[in-house]
Amino acid sequence: MSRFSDINIDEAIVRRAMHGDSRAHAVLYRAFSTPVYSLCLRLTRVPSTAEDLLQETFIEVMRSIAGFRGEASLGGWIRRIALSKCLMFLRSSWHSKGQSLEDDWEDGPASVAGSEQRHGSIDNAMDLDAALGNLPSISRTIVWLHDVEGYTHKEIADLMGKSESFSKSQLSRAYQRLRLLLEQADRKACPDSVEGLLPGGY
Repeated sequence: MSRFSDINIDEAIVRRAMHGDSRAHAVLYRAFSTPVYSLCLRLTRVPSTAEDLLQETFIEVMRSIAGFRGEASLGGWIRRIALSKCLMFLRSSWHSKGQSLEDDWEDGPASVAGSEQRHGSIDNAMDLDAALGNLPSISRTIVWLHDVEGYTHKEIADLMGKSESFSKSQLSRAYQRLRLLLEQADRKACPDSVEGLLPGGY
């Protein structure tokens, strides 16, 4: 879960940062680097990429903070920059592979088996976060933006340059895939149902 909203920075430090004070910049980095890195890692799943995106995020934060108007919380503003950097990277990655957003899914039961082969067998300790890691990158990103960050389908569509129906359909298919993965893990751990772990509506 994102911790951006839990971090409070003294307004005097923010003002100093806006005026280019390097020590104030360092305070912001120490305060927000962990949640920024965690967010980047959750979306990209590659530690070295998350490190790069962390640095890119704070380069942008220091470059742009003079224009920060306080209309949103500082944490929310930094989080949006981090999300933007992640989405730029993911769009570039999809493009470099010659992959359209619609190509992120492989339909049918084989896609679940293929995911297990790529990531290793799903063990008893698997939880929702681990299941997210087995989703294709586009659908994982949409689930995170919608269910954790609280973005609406319109906002997700704007961020990804797609339609609201695309966001909704990707989320629906992601829920279906997550249910399959969680049910597989649950059958290995205990006979109880996993019903209720995932949202019922979107």
